[in-house]
Amino acid sequence: MTAEERPAALVLADGTTFEGEAVGAEPEGGVATGEVVFNTVMTGYQEVITDPSYAGQVITFTYPHIGNYGVAPDDYESTRPFCEGVVVRDLARRSSSWRANQDLGAFLVHHGVPGIAGVDTRRLTRHIREAGSMPCAFGTADERTLKEAAAGAEPTDGRDLVAAVTTERPYRCGRGPLSVVAYDFGIKRTILRHLDGMAAVEVVPAGTPAEEVLAREPDGVFLSNGPGDPAAVTYAIEAVRELLGRVPIFGICLGHQLLAAALGARTYKLPFGHHGGNHPVRRLATRAVEITSQNHNYAVAQETLEGAAGAPEVTHVNLNDGVVEGLRCRDLPAYSVQYHPEAGPGPHDARYLFAQFHQLMGGAA
Repeated sequence: MTAEERPAALVLADGTTFEGEAVGAEPEGGVATGEVVFNTVMTGYQEVITDPSYAGQVITFTYPHIGNYGVAPDDYESTRPFCEGVVVRDLARRSSSWRANQDLGAFLVHHGVPGIAGVDTRRLTRHIREAGSMPCAFGTADERTLKEAAAGAEPTDGRDLVAAVTTERPYRCGRGPLSVVAYDFGIKRTILRHLDGMAAVEVVPAGTPAEEVLAREPDGVFLSNGPGDPAAVTYAIEAVRELLGRVPIFGICLGHQLLAAALGARTYKLPFGHHGGNHPVRRLATRAVEITSQNHNYAVAQETLEGAAGAPEVTHVNLNDGVVEGLRCRDLPAYSVQYHPEAGPGPHDARYLFAQFHQLMGGAA
């Protein structure tokens, strides 16, 4: 370790400790905390870091070399990162892409995101797989201080993290022939680009009442991705419940969970979540397997869909662990998927879901 490098450590809530080197911004008091998770993407780290769904979490990248092609202005998924920190094995010190205007380390400093490099991320990932996601603390403080911070750090359970990432006021984008109101629970820019071609979109804050949405007379309502525990976002569940049957609805990720909760189903927390660009999902209608991009710690309990409002049926299933990856209502114009069909980053197997929304709103097939 050179004189310029800052020794650092990562400590999990169960006391497991990892050594490394501080990168990015210096956290206050030399300590940063959050719930540690791992993401399996090989590329797309900028899109991952700027995904608002990571609010409250520390992202561990399983791929060893991160930052190789730098950071580009067009690859932001939101105005800034909302994650609590980044853990990598090897942070590239220079970028090798003509698109880049900044290296990843400088990007983290600019946005005030602390990080730790040189960590044995394979060991960390195995530990999370066995023990589950948990709070952690990392930084340049002494190990005792970090252990105390990790023990006192909050998990995402029961926390409304949507309020910290949603837009403060409505805004418009898109110039398509239809009209869509999109709830911003932590919406990604790539989603808005997909909606752009089919509709004029008005993005509204997460707490917007159903009456205000219906007053805009939209052709459809979109429920976005977002962070945290869906059961804590009670105001959104109530709004979706009031919108059901009155306007076509399409939900992604947290939007999928909120739709299920509005129908009367229950959500639960997964041991370590699904985070990556390579999750296999079966589309039950065709038996085709889609490779999908995913980022969620919560899921819909399939058994609680039985007898729920709208007669929902499961449309997609995760082939790794059987988690519900999609549902549609047989008695209402509403459907959703747990994964990210916009795939920023990730594969494009599921883009047809946006065409389905277009048709559900009365657009041309």
